[in-house]
Amino acid sequence: MPSGLEQLVTELRAAGEVSRLRILDLLSAGELSVGELAQVMGQSQPRLSRHLKLLNAAGLIERMPEGAWVFYRLPTSGPQRELIDVLCAEIDPKDPSRLRDRERLEQVRADRTTTAQLYFSRVAEQWDRLRALQYEESKVEAAILEAAGEGPFDLVVDFGTGTGRMLALFSPRADRVEGIDLSHQMLTVARSNLRDAKAENAAVRHGDVTAAPYESDSADLVIIHQVLHYLDDPSRAIAEAARVLKPGGRLLVIDFAPHGLEALRAEHAHRHLGVSESDFRSWTQSAGLKLTDRRSFEPPSQPADQPEGVAVNLWVADLGAAPRQKAA
Repeated sequence: MPSGLEQLVTELRAAGEVSRLRILDLLSAGELSVGELAQVMGQSQPRLSRHLKLLNAAGLIERMPEGAWVFYRLPTSGPQRELIDVLCAEIDPKDPSRLRDRERLEQVRADRTTTAQLYFSRVAEQWDRLRALQYEESKVEAAILEAAGEGPFDLVVDFGTGTGRMLALFSPRADRVEGIDLSHQMLTVARSNLRDAKAENAAVRHGDVTAAPYESDSADLVIIHQVLHYLDDPSRAIAEAARVLKPGGRLLVIDFAPHGLEALRAEHAHRHLGVSESDFRSWTQSAGLKLTDRRSFEPPSQPADQPEGVAVNLWVADLGAAPRQKAA
């Protein structure tokens, strides 16, 4: 094992090359797949893979295989992350290479968003039916209600509300239930469903789960139901939920367990093939939440000629009851 000095030299050597420093700078904006890095940087995947291997060996990046894809991200903390932050801060914001990389990165992200929005518009009417193919919705919903507690709640917020199902479920237990979603088509379906359900205390609006249009310390309960696997950076949604929660509030997250069904990525715009226990624990810890419970639900049996189902996890995370310190 290299000593502290030897390790630092290894890290500096790994970072001390233009393409590898560009990689670190791009990953400082969020995780990316090998193909996306190649697209942004205009390099072949074999060449890029060599750079990534060196950075990974030096501990400057983390490699996360997901099915046929491989994602890379920076360490969330520690001396390696501190070194990367220092190096990236020294890059001239007007450097032509950096400006070009960031412009291409924004295009990659815009392409992702467009693909997802087209998908949600196409499937909005059948959304609940599509989800129910993967697991027994009634059992999961019963567990969600139990995990949330009896209430009553002043405000329940549903991040990525989709068809509004969670709002209808919690409407009897709250003074107000509100949902946000980026898909206008989904919001149209949600409004219709909530009207049919006579959920008069429910409202939906256009909004981003990583920048929610709610005051800090405003919600008793935040729900993120089958949303994280669509996001570039799920940790941002968890951090935003923690911000919106009142002290003593609760976060419920329902999402797929890790799986290998590439078709869900290709055909249903999934960014990630499920959410791992270690990642979720890290995200909640970083957001100041305490993970208090996890329940798993196996998929129903499928006929031999049908694709296998996907297990679902329900996580419960609580925010401490003590008031948070306000920023100076």
